[in-house]
Amino acid sequence: MRGRLLFVAGAALGYVLGSRAGRARYEQIKTVTGKIWNSNGVQQGVHTVEDFVADKTPDVAEFVGEQTKKVVRKVGQKKDAQAS
Repeated sequence: MRGRLLFVAGAALGYVLGSRAGRARYEQIKTVTGKIWNSNGVQQGVHTVEDFVADKTPDVAEFVGEQTKKVVRKVGQKKDAQAS
């Protein structure tokens, strides 16, 4: 699903950027995509993703912090071992 969405978005962007249809066609595409983006279904999905990210951000930050500390400790141990 994600791949399809990226393909469609890329195809649309490529068409807009590469089109010789002119400003009128660009404005038409912009209007349609604005209506889609602002539709209730899409906005519900956006809010769902925002809530998910807000919920998981502290967990991810904690995980990254712990992993960073582990790497720093290992690097410090290797430097100590090489110095000896």
